[in-house]
Amino acid sequence: MPDTLDAPAVRTWCRLALAALGQAREEIDALNVYPVPDGDTGTNLYLTVEAAAAAVDPLFDPVAGTAPDLAGAMRAMSRGALLGARGNSGVILAQLLRGMAEVLADGGDAGDHASLRRALRRAADAGYEAVARPVEGTVLTVAAAAARAAQECPGGLVEVAEAAHDAARLALAATPRQLDVLARAGVVDAGGRGLVAVLGALADAVADHTPMGPLALGPGRSRQREAAGAAPDCTGGPEPAPSRSAPAFEVTYLLDAPDDALPALRARLGGLGDSLVVVGGDGLWNVHVHVDDAGAAVEAGVLAGRPHRIRITHFGDAARARAAAVPPEPREHPEPSRRAVVSVVHGTGTARLCTEAGAAVLHADPDRPPSSAELAGAVRGTGAREAVLLLNDPELRAVAGAAADQLRAEGIRVAVIPTRSPVQGLAALAVHEPGRRFDEDVVSMTSAAGATRYAELAVAEGESWTMAGVCQAGDVLGLIDGDVAVIGGDLGGTGEVVLDRMLAAGGELLTLILGEGVPQHLADRLVAHVRRQRPEVDTVVYDGGHEAAPLLVGLE
Repeated sequence: MPDTLDAPAVRTWCRLALAALGQAREEIDALNVYPVPDGDTGTNLYLTVEAAAAAVDPLFDPVAGTAPDLAGAMRAMSRGALLGARGNSGVILAQLLRGMAEVLADGGDAGDHASLRRALRRAADAGYEAVARPVEGTVLTVAAAAARAAQECPGGLVEVAEAAHDAARLALAATPRQLDVLARAGVVDAGGRGLVAVLGALADAVADHTPMGPLALGPGRSRQREAAGAAPDCTGGPEPAPSRSAPAFEVTYLLDAPDDALPALRARLGGLGDSLVVVGGDGLWNVHVHVDDAGAAVEAGVLAGRPHRIRITHFGDAARARAAAVPPEPREHPEPSRRAVVSVVHGTGTARLCTEAGAAVLHADPDRPPSSAELAGAVRGTGAREAVLLLNDPELRAVAGAAADQLRAEGIRVAVIPTRSPVQGLAALAVHEPGRRFDEDVVSMTSAAGATRYAELAVAEGESWTMAGVCQAGDVLGLIDGDVAVIGGDLGGTGEVVLDRMLAAGGELLTLILGEGVPQHLADRLVAHVRRQRPEVDTVVYDGGHEAAPLLVGLE
């Protein structure tokens, strides 16, 4: 394995970091007591890294076989984070990534272990420079500890990344001893916890960036770091509310301004409030501050340059929105127009089935999962005040959680049913009744989805280890309930084995959904096989038109 960080590894880092923050999002939100106990640090970090990943992915064109160099990938990651940074923690993370990009995007660096050491050092320094009043026991402390460990590590790229991650974990565990508000709440720093997850993803990205990697079944199936770099367990919870002396508003905006306008801007904003962070460069800045006079904070931006994407959040309103995450019970028989079901789908055939069952569909690109903004936008587009999300993909749970939080803050009642396959989504839609009370409808749909076993056939893209043994490129894999159960040489034979194993546990209704370009005779063969073996089972076949898998199977 070459001891260098390259563009594909940066892309992997983005994806693993997003997955790790998705898994830890609610935990990090619960840790959030500093600088304001507003319970959104995990969500803000997730949205920031989501923006970074979305900026890197389009640079890779698998059809043309083109990819960026390291400099291009790091610049895109840094700029995406800057534009999408949310909250105090997200803005600081964007600055840490910018600091790394300043080193790794330098044409003289080859992404080796020495440049990674310099990049982590520059990231920590940039973080301190961006914060008006740095406080120890925060994400800054964790970043500094990671940088020190990286510089002292004598090993190669993997060893440097792992040393940084391990030091960050230890520094995170020590944060309650450095910051009284953390000690009183019995928690570690939320932003630091998020950085540990990001550094753990970096260590995994450089360690796993090999040709013989995780099972190659397409996007979203790669192995993730076991615990997302979790810190030692700390119990406790956030303080119930901000103190009365805390500023009332969080103000953030992007700012087009020359570098020489920043000192005056920092001075004005520093006099207005606290938690001031200004990050960026080259004429584009992300400004974050907590103030009582939101208008004055925006006016300071106008005096410095051109503020845009202005976001003003009243901490009291935000707290009430979180407390009302489950709004009051709706009327006994709400009008159907009050509630919508949004189903994430691949393929025109599956979309048609969902539409006929009464759902609004969000078409997902098989090479790029939808973002939280796209999911939230699909719900808003229905105009409903109650919404049920059918994900149909286990990789979308974190994305949906972030989207649901945004929608609940807007007063929309949302339930996420974590269907893992389109066949489970169809089963849920089959029992959906908009005239029922919201909770009853959600319970019924969830029960129907949970009672549906699912399977799929896939074609391995490369050699890999699976639950059923080692597969080679071109092998047909039969996955049952998400795990590889069968490795075969053709679709028909592998499909028959999969169906036999599923039906051995019983079942009454079998659903087969064909992928794009899969011949009808495959379905005919499988239907005939089931009729011979289990004539009492009803079988239905649909043309899904999806590219994700040659065959999807559902058994109720």
